[in-house]
Amino acid sequence: MHFPPAEQQQASLVMERIKTAIVGASGYTGQELLRLLLVHPNVELVAATSRQEAGKPLSAVFPRFRKLLGAELPFMEPDPDAIAATGAKAAFLALPHGVAAEIATALLERGLKVIDLSADFRLRDAAVYQEFYAHEHPAPALLEKAVYGLPEIRGEEIAKADLIASPGCYPTSIILPLVPLLRAGLIDPETIVANSMSGVSGAGRKADLSLLFCECNESARAYGIPKHRHLSEIEQELSLAAGEPVVITFIPHLIPVNSGIATSITAKLRPGTTLAAVGEAMEAAYGTKSFVRLLGPGVCADTKHVTRTNFIDIGWAHDARTGRIILTSAEDNLGKGAGSQAVQSFNLIFGLGETAGLQSA
Repeated sequence: MHFPPAEQQQASLVMERIKTAIVGASGYTGQELLRLLLVHPNVELVAATSRQEAGKPLSAVFPRFRKLLGAELPFMEPDPDAIAATGAKAAFLALPHGVAAEIATALLERGLKVIDLSADFRLRDAAVYQEFYAHEHPAPALLEKAVYGLPEIRGEEIAKADLIASPGCYPTSIILPLVPLLRAGLIDPETIVANSMSGVSGAGRKADLSLLFCECNESARAYGIPKHRHLSEIEQELSLAAGEPVVITFIPHLIPVNSGIATSITAKLRPGTTLAAVGEAMEAAYGTKSFVRLLGPGVCADTKHVTRTNFIDIGWAHDARTGRIILTSAEDNLGKGAGSQAVQSFNLIFGLGETAGLQSA
């Protein structure tokens, strides 16, 4: 068949689209993945699973997607054979920890690339997983295969991986500001304290008395202390950056906004370390990175500038009275802290431009 040049080009683009599945597509993170992948120029969404919504079109459950190409795709049961039968080459898993590992194993066996947004493959040590998640790891043999999915830190490894462990929202906001300083030996790891504030969507789309509007509105509270589950992956990644064990104090808070994470971190500077050296380390690490915006000294990160994007903003200041550096970061917990960061890894795996489908302000 003869195509005019424009139609031929359009047909070629359609042929190049990567068939993709979302497993657990009805939660907040799943909805964010739908928002991104339905309009991603290189993606054909061929499967979206939800036990509760199986058989209903995406547009019926999420009316905001009406008239988007692919929005009439019906939710299906999370059956690995059925997912593989769609021709999917990759699957995003937006499932609870402990549940994701089983289907990840099944999909890997069927030849799919798997990007897991649960905590099941983030830790290298099954014993640490059991300590923080209170049950044995369901697939310990896969831990060595998984790559921790921070594209700014492990981009080359991600591009070659079959299994990506996409980081948690809090860890992303803490690890990225600290890694350059730990690698350069500019701060004392024993003095790190991180305080984070998260929007309510970070707790997931579920019925929970503590998450009702009247319980959260006009309220702010700490929770998950002194040993939030995300500490496990935060300390793992910081220890790798420092080349020595790192144990930190981490205090998460719930605040009455839908989405966004604001994190403030303090640590003692090593003797002789200047504010200029901090800026140089940040610039060397992230100056060319598409989704890290360095605000510079004296500027505090603000969630209103990052929600609905894949950006993380990082600022810093020197407290001369205490000899501490103060780092601030802001990100969207459903974006750079979850869905869009997973898409960033997807882009790397399939050799696409890293920013494909993620360029929004």
